[in-house]
Amino acid sequence: MYPYWLEAETSELEGAVDKAVKFSDKIWDWFTNVDMWTNVLFSGIRIIVLFLVTRVIIRVVSKLIDRTLSHREQRRINVNPRRFATVAELLKNVTAVTCNFVMLLLILSEFNFHLGPLLAGAGVLGLAIGFGAQSLVKDVITGFFIILEDQFAVGDVIQTGTYQGTVELIGLRSTRIVSMNGETYILPNGMITSVTNYSFSNALAMVDLPVKNERTLEDTVGLIKQALAGLQERDGNIIAVPDVLGIQSMSTSEYVVRIVAQCVPNTRSEVERTILENIKQAMEFEEMQKQALAELSAAEESEGGE
Repeated sequence: MYPYWLEAETSELEGAVDKAVKFSDKIWDWFTNVDMWTNVLFSGIRIIVLFLVTRVIIRVVSKLIDRTLSHREQRRINVNPRRFATVAELLKNVTAVTCNFVMLLLILSEFNFHLGPLLAGAGVLGLAIGFGAQSLVKDVITGFFIILEDQFAVGDVIQTGTYQGTVELIGLRSTRIVSMNGETYILPNGMITSVTNYSFSNALAMVDLPVKNERTLEDTVGLIKQALAGLQERDGNIIAVPDVLGIQSMSTSEYVVRIVAQCVPNTRSEVERTILENIKQAMEFEEMQKQALAELSAAEESEGGE
């Protein structure tokens, strides 16, 4: 017979040994579990594949963004390269964040995480941000579409609503327009709903010339054509020879002759002034000739009288 305290210590020691043996058996079973290691292997392969596919998608989308923006940049004459570079970087960042977020969710699903509460929380947070910054999001999205759709560029003359002028800066949130009078308008992109771009195609200069009824139409048209002859070669802004359309309107004291000329964009006012200047010089030259002839005839009459 052993003392009771020795029997208690022996039983405790045997219990500890049994626990240690069971723990070691569990560890050994865990290390030798073929199904578990097979699942880990396949999960690791799937994670590596997800990572590689994500990197490939980001790289391909980045190349597409660069190619698209470079193509649009080459189509414009007046363009700010920094604007396209900024938009390209933002689009690349958005693509990278989106792809990495999806990859992270898929990796978490491989570790048996419940994604429902996470997605619900992200949806609620995104909805709150969207309501709180609704105008800002609208401005940024509109700015993206302005650039991607090539609606206008820096240097273009546009009109949106009651604002008209030359585009000085296109930002992600706002656009800056300088009017002919030097006034600077800073418009949020969300306010730009419709745009008239005067720099896309050739302009049409139009001049209405009032002439007194004492002058015949044939003489007036002949004088105008003579005044505008060779104007296309002298002025590089004029694309085609100015055309005299004829009488636009008429009253008891005068009639109005319309002259049109096709010109390069944003030069309409300059070409119209050039046409008026040439016609005025031709009229002055004609008046000088008439005055010289009158003086010559008066001198001849005076000499004959003597």
